[in-house]
Amino acid sequence: MTFAPDAPAPLSGHQIDLVLGNQEVTVTDIGAKVRRYSVGGRDVFTPFAADETAPAGHGAVLAPWPNRIRDGWYAFDGVPHQLDISEPANGTALHGLVMWQRWSVADIDDDAHVAGEAVTLELRTAPSAGYPFDLLLRVTYRLTGAGLHVTVRATNVGSSPAPYGIGFHPWLSPGDASLDDCTIRLDASTQVSVDDRLLPIGTTPAQGRFDLRAPVSLRGLDLDDAYVDVLRDQDGLSWILLAAPDGRTAAVWMDASMDTWQVCTGDHLEAVEWRRTGLAAEPMSCIADAFRTGERLVRLEPGATHEVTWGAALL
Repeated sequence: MTFAPDAPAPLSGHQIDLVLGNQEVTVTDIGAKVRRYSVGGRDVFTPFAADETAPAGHGAVLAPWPNRIRDGWYAFDGVPHQLDISEPANGTALHGLVMWQRWSVADIDDDAHVAGEAVTLELRTAPSAGYPFDLLLRVTYRLTGAGLHVTVRATNVGSSPAPYGIGFHPWLSPGDASLDDCTIRLDASTQVSVDDRLLPIGTTPAQGRFDLRAPVSLRGLDLDDAYVDVLRDQDGLSWILLAAPDGRTAAVWMDASMDTWQVCTGDHLEAVEWRRTGLAAEPMSCIADAFRTGERLVRLEPGATHEVTWGAALL
């Protein structure tokens, strides 16, 4: 492991490098992002450079809500709150409050012979007009023989209940291939219908090319969709698999602590050069607009802790 907190930081923040065998991960302290994850020199996540900002939420922690909140407005326990509009094109508050905050390194475990290299970062959210709640977030990234293992614990250290949701934004890499030459498999049976602002208006059984329970070609497939009613394997895990022509499959899984997926091919990213360079495979505790609808929203009582786990691997 390498970490040099006193050295000048590049644009993406101080770099924390974890290594286990042929696996390498770089985490940044800005946003607690996974800037890169590779196995044997083959990217599992689409990387971005140390001296640039994450182009489309790459590798970010999405808290205290993932995805969008309509008009940035919600009411909780009868009290209205107005968040800043961070996605003007759709008039929404997008992907929480912590993506661009500098997290603190709370713990480093480099005893790879015991459990693999790991780092824990933490951030205490600053109560604001739009989110007047006090949370302590701790994210642990650990390399194991099975891949990358991620756990996030959120504790309400304030005096009042808080609305809460969480998600993550890894972009799976197609390796040296085009995304069009890859296939996707996603373990869920129901697709979330959205309006022209990408906000949910209902659900429908996944059908046709949007039924991803068996591998589907990504050629010409434009995805920016949420899925629910997830399917799980015998270990209780739900998966998104991106199979590439090199015979390798970049994979993300989530355990029973989360039960919604968001998947995106990046066809409409503002940064044209990043379009269709990876597949966003986002495990989430709730879909968009949960602060308004209450659907799958976590009510975090004072002193309570909420924990989620997900991971990634190259198969």
